[in-house]
Amino acid sequence: MLIHGLKRYPWKGIVVFIVITFIISGIMENLSILTGFPFGLYYYSANLGAKLFLVPLFIFPSYIAFGYLAWVLSTILVGRVHRASTMFTAVAVPLVASFMMVVWDLSLDPVASTINHAWIWTQGGGYFGVPISNFLGWSLTVYLFFQLFAMFLRKRGPDSSSSELPITHYLQLILVYMWTGFGFVFSYLFRPANMQVTDAVGHVWQTSDIYETSAISAIYTMIFVSILALVILYRDQLQKK
Repeated sequence: MLIHGLKRYPWKGIVVFIVITFIISGIMENLSILTGFPFGLYYYSANLGAKLFLVPLFIFPSYIAFGYLAWVLSTILVGRVHRASTMFTAVAVPLVASFMMVVWDLSLDPVASTINHAWIWTQGGGYFGVPISNFLGWSLTVYLFFQLFAMFLRKRGPDSSSSELPITHYLQLILVYMWTGFGFVFSYLFRPANMQVTDAVGHVWQTSDIYETSAISAIYTMIFVSILALVILYRDQLQKK
């Protein structure tokens, strides 16, 4: 993310993205663990390593790295945010990026939470032990730091005359996003033997159902978005010729 981002933005832009993402995600995660807003009531298991207040440190690089990935992909679909961008672009890109971020969590959370017990939803939830508040909270949290970053770029980012980036710049991130989606498909194809797991409220789930649902979700969200981004990228290249 750092190497890729430095080719896209000056170092100041990458530092701003990291700082904004770190602060917003940290505030919202800790707030939710304490109060239930915005994700719902949950806690992280004790074996996830060192924590910053109530949140494991590894959570923050996940927000930053995958957030950057979702951001760049959204610029393929909508357009780059630069100095003096239209307000439409400066709002649309964060909105689209927030959905790209949440669909990753849509495939990830049931396995990580209900099967692996990395984090526990104390009141359970209808999506294999995960409540709808989790995904709504993700939408709000990631939209906030994307929107703040868009506002920064609109005021202090590169202008529209900055050098055009090669197609490989975008292909790298599309393939990473797509490969992440295929990871959930592979987890389903090579899943362990089916067993029952119980969430915090005593609801019993089948692990095979969870792996299969994660694969279905990834195919028709993450992998679809990747294909859409590839189509748009190559269409734009053909129109330039």
